[in-house]
Amino acid sequence: MANKIRWGIIGCGNVTEVKSGPAFNKVAESELIAVMRRDAAKAADYASRHGVGQWYGNADELMSNPEINSVYIATPPASHKDYAIDALKRGLNVYIEKPVTLNAAEAEEIAAAVKQYGGKVGIAHYRRALPMFLYVKDLIDKKAIGAIRTIQIKMWKKSRPEMIANSDENWRVNPALSGGGYFHDLAPHQLDLMLYFFGEPKYMHGFSLNQSQLNQADDHVAGLALFENDITLTGSWSFNVDEEDQIDECIIVGSEGSISFPFFGKTVVWHNDQEDDIQVVDFDHPQHIQQPMIGYVVNYFQDKGANLCSINDAITVMKMIDAFTGKP
Repeated sequence: MANKIRWGIIGCGNVTEVKSGPAFNKVAESELIAVMRRDAAKAADYASRHGVGQWYGNADELMSNPEINSVYIATPPASHKDYAIDALKRGLNVYIEKPVTLNAAEAEEIAAAVKQYGGKVGIAHYRRALPMFLYVKDLIDKKAIGAIRTIQIKMWKKSRPEMIANSDENWRVNPALSGGGYFHDLAPHQLDLMLYFFGEPKYMHGFSLNQSQLNQADDHVAGLALFENDITLTGSWSFNVDEEDQIDECIIVGSEGSISFPFFGKTVVWHNDQEDDIQVVDFDHPQHIQQPMIGYVVNYFQDKGANLCSINDAITVMKMIDAFTGKP
């Protein structure tokens, strides 16, 4: 089809093996044409295993391929900005992994490039498209627990969290490549959902520390935010606790009840104080967890739907990350 979205992946590392890569061929009117990795042998191996026809060791060569009209940038965050702006200059659509950049200022440079060159940018805050979190949003929107009062996020994990993808070089704890540490890798999912549920925060503040000194990255973050309608958020992220003390929990408290769920789990528990029953709802995430989001992105690139997560949304998330990691 003339308007089919034909993809090239820049950075076909671990995150693209199951979470995203195969989904580009499973979404209607979408096709994965080529992949790129600086290690050309690994790019060739990925292409062979996933049935991708073309591979490159150089991003410029991939983006010069006339068959490609869209790119998925899945490299470490330090290179997101430059690749995104280069792609926009070439008239390509862009889908960017989270965190979108190292900081909010870099994300604003991408937004400026969108205005300058046109083009479309979507962000891989894919939890917005998952049924579990759409269910939570619906509960909030229909006031199933009354007016929202406060939210508490706890993400306490051991020094190498189990949900972190393996990589040859653990770039996630190299601030020059990731922007920070595991907080920068995991918190975008959580903070973006807060934005999706409650709108832009009016106030943000926090601090971060390197308590364990295991690497260059801070491993403890505390954050506070205020949303419209005086909804408060407190967040605690620690990546240095004992295995038995690990927790992944969000509690949303309303005037008539509460909702709780893990960001990296599959169960929502909620109740209304006027009712006796506690509701426990389990979800099965898709095999390729980004597939629903990629479906939205393809529709947006084809002018068939709205942008579910824009560069401006990502700027707000990065502003929250920047504020929460401010030094005391």
